[in-house]
Amino acid sequence: MATPALAAKERGNAAYKAKKFNEAIAAYDEAIALDPTDITFYNNKGAVHFEKGEYDQVIEVCTKGLDVGREQRADYKHVAKSLSRIGKAYFKKGDLDSAMTFYDKAICEHRDPAILKERSEVVKLVKEREDLAFIDPVKSTEEKNKGNEVFKQGKYADAIPFYTNAIKRNPQDHVPYSNRAACYTKLMEFGLAMEDCNKCIELNPTFIKGYLRKAALLKIDKPTEAKSVYEKALELDPNNMEAKQGYQHCVNQMRNLSPEERAKSAMKDPEIQRILQDPAMQIILEQMQKDPTAAQEHLKNPQVAEKFQKLVQSGIVSIR
Repeated sequence: MATPALAAKERGNAAYKAKKFNEAIAAYDEAIALDPTDITFYNNKGAVHFEKGEYDQVIEVCTKGLDVGREQRADYKHVAKSLSRIGKAYFKKGDLDSAMTFYDKAICEHRDPAILKERSEVVKLVKEREDLAFIDPVKSTEEKNKGNEVFKQGKYADAIPFYTNAIKRNPQDHVPYSNRAACYTKLMEFGLAMEDCNKCIELNPTFIKGYLRKAALLKIDKPTEAKSVYEKALELDPNNMEAKQGYQHCVNQMRNLSPEERAKSAMKDPEIQRILQDPAMQIILEQMQKDPTAAQEHLKNPQVAEKFQKLVQSGIVSIR
């Protein structure tokens, strides 16, 4: 048979579920008055205050419940709930440091998956806050300039940390990515260099040096892809000598390949892949194969003609 205190708690639970929060608080207060040694009464009352947005009261009630629970050697799960509820209240108040403190204490009592999930959200926000506080465009430029000086001395590995710090100080600046890519290229870390080139281009699609560095990496063994990147660079600056020479180098390199080698190389080019995966182009190519005269009609469309020319140049399609 339920004690009067537990009966009051049950009334509080029913009122809470019905969102009759004032009635719930009154019932939990009655339960506490009848039996002030049960931590669950405090936890439940704290939950009601939380729903009402009364976060200071949550902290006060759950702290009291925590003291009672420690004295009564309550189940560690109930203690963890008190601690996590305090942490949740601090989180809502915007006090991330205090929230983290209480979530950590709660996990020490009981590694409840729900508490771990709530804590991970706090960790994420703390990291974002720290990253934001670290951002400083002026200091980013200083770090970048230090990297440039070290790079000029041929100390490529030593220049990388400066460019990395510049990126952390100003993640939206494309130049440190380009400069770090140059370091990685010198150190023959081509995969890392490509990642930085791609990020540089993503941040500033009009920055020609990003394309030139990417193309220089690709032309080593992927002349078809490199040629496409040089073409994009020439769209930005038709008179750029490095882009012109790189483009011609790729064309000459492709001429020296057998038709099979050209086609195999071309298939690695993302642009060629997109053309071949285009359903409309697939239909057009199929029609051209069955009826060569159909090519004349399709090639009147400038977009189709441009894509078709790329396939011809790459060796994917041959004209007889």
